[in-house]
Amino acid sequence: MEWMDLMSSSAFWVAVLRLATPLILGTLGVLLCERAGVLNLGIEGIMAAGAFTGWLVVYLGAPLYVGVLAAALAGAVFGLLHAVLTVPLGLSQHVSGLGVTLLATSLSYFAYRVTFPSVNTPPTITPFAEMKFLDGIPIIGPVLAGQTPMTLLALAAVPLLAWVLNRTPVGLAIRMVGENPAAAEGQGLSVTRLRMGAIVAGSALMGVAGSFLTLAAFNAFFFNMVNGRGWVCVALVVFASWRPGKALLGALIFAFFDALQLRMQQGGAALPGLPELPYQVYLMLPYVLSILALVVMARRAAYPQALMKPYRKGER
Repeated sequence: MEWMDLMSSSAFWVAVLRLATPLILGTLGVLLCERAGVLNLGIEGIMAAGAFTGWLVVYLGAPLYVGVLAAALAGAVFGLLHAVLTVPLGLSQHVSGLGVTLLATSLSYFAYRVTFPSVNTPPTITPFAEMKFLDGIPIIGPVLAGQTPMTLLALAAVPLLAWVLNRTPVGLAIRMVGENPAAAEGQGLSVTRLRMGAIVAGSALMGVAGSFLTLAAFNAFFFNMVNGRGWVCVALVVFASWRPGKALLGALIFAFFDALQLRMQQGGAALPGLPELPYQVYLMLPYVLSILALVVMARRAAYPQALMKPYRKGER
């Protein structure tokens, strides 16, 4: 009976959607990069940089939406660095991405320490408020009322990216350079510009994903707050078979298990059929289930054929 109460609880689904928001934005960012043929393992650091930049700008007095734009700009800058290293220079996408993660994370932590050298408790801001005015919408109103505008932004980004990739000339061009860059070049398209543009745009989304943590989920910046969400986004892209709609589904599934493990830690044996186990077991539950889902889906995933393959103009 308590399982039924949990599944019908609007508070539980509010938590699911809130936990899914940074995953949705981050996964869309990775998906856009990989659709163009470039793996971006810099997401973990880019999210940290977006979280810090957005929070710092708001802390200094800018509006919250300016903080989101600043986070997107920070993500775009690190994305540009990754793009230069991997596209025109043709360096290893794995090494470059990990280097960007280390650089962006370290710079964010260093900038925090320089800005607040003697602060023991992280300074706080006033984050985005919940949209209580949506409570009157039938069925989904109570769930949406517990969210912030950034969640609506993430949900709107899914059909928007799907439309861009599947219904616009620029989306077709991005998919072409991710599948067959030589054919794209034969059509007069610039593989370098398209790939670099996709990486910068995708990294901007990653920066916005990070800013959600400091501008909506919490009201302060602290170390290790990204907590592996970037790596989860990389896995969710494979789960989604590089499709925005399935990326949304994957993010919601992971968030569902994450919210469930939080509830299990609180309730434990209060939920019938659950043994009393150490909380670490519940903590790893969403990751274990995500790995299992990834293994199942990866066998059928149709990945971009030119993914992780450097391309130089004129080569065949």
